[in-house]
Amino acid sequence: MSRKDNTLKFTPVDEEGNEGPSKYIPIEGVDNLYVFGALDANSALYNFLGKEQISVHFFDYYEHYTGSFLPKEYLLSGKVLVAQVGAYSKPKKRMIIAQRFVEGAAFNMLKNLRYYGNRGRDTSILIEKIEDLCLQISATADVETLMGIEGNIRMSYYEAFDGIINDFEMGNRVKQPPSNEVNAMVSFVNMLCYTLCLDMIYHTQLNPTISFLHEPGYRRFSLALDLAEIFKPILVDRLVFSLLNRRVIQINDFDRQLNRCLLKDNGRKKVLKAWDEKINETIKHRSLKRNVRYRHLVKLECYKLVKHVLNMEEYKPFRAWW
Repeated sequence: MSRKDNTLKFTPVDEEGNEGPSKYIPIEGVDNLYVFGALDANSALYNFLGKEQISVHFFDYYEHYTGSFLPKEYLLSGKVLVAQVGAYSKPKKRMIIAQRFVEGAAFNMLKNLRYYGNRGRDTSILIEKIEDLCLQISATADVETLMGIEGNIRMSYYEAFDGIINDFEMGNRVKQPPSNEVNAMVSFVNMLCYTLCLDMIYHTQLNPTISFLHEPGYRRFSLALDLAEIFKPILVDRLVFSLLNRRVIQINDFDRQLNRCLLKDNGRKKVLKAWDEKINETIKHRSLKRNVRYRHLVKLECYKLVKHVLNMEEYKPFRAWW
């Protein structure tokens, strides 16, 4: 990958070092770059990408997210940073935000289960189980207990996948490495959702390392993990259900070995294409009274969080209405 005038030039190289025909990618049509293989590039390319505010996300052979190149922050705000740190450092304020994240995630999970329950899938028992767990959210006094409830909600939610997805079984949720085709799909698209949230945070004044539900740690953007909890049922799970049930992704799109199951290159291309189409779809926003893209919903969530930490408006998590 290199810069050619004011566009991107990509030259594929096979395992034997033979170059294929170059492709030119107009910079105006690029929001992010996702790298799933070896990429040779120089500093001139990254300087160019930085000036154009384009992020590059890297994944290893096993499809694990390994890191990102992010352009220099251009929306710095000391006031927001101080307020964000203050909201994290005060247990009561942190708990309120963390509880909202779990409430939003649980609501959107239930939305999916009710959707399929109305279409002949037996989800009623799991809906009741999750609703009972949701009643405990507001009573939690510490983040560890809240994370335990969130984990139980998600485990119950995943139990419904085998009844929703045709021709494939998920069984237990296994992440590293994924144990079967459904786990592989969920893990792969979860990472795409995480990087989308990271991108949207970057385009606001929020600091991606200061989180409220997940504990901030070294070398990770934990606020993106927080936001992803809300949007995974809507963006990730619905896409996984659609691609598998419509047989866009089939058994031959996976590489299944003894201890792991991963998408093949062709399968990843199908998923990435569907993901790009999904996040660029538009819906009529109830409050704004105009059409917005799915990706913009994540940015709006960031703006709501900014207003909350600045004590301008109480944060209410995104809840799907369709």
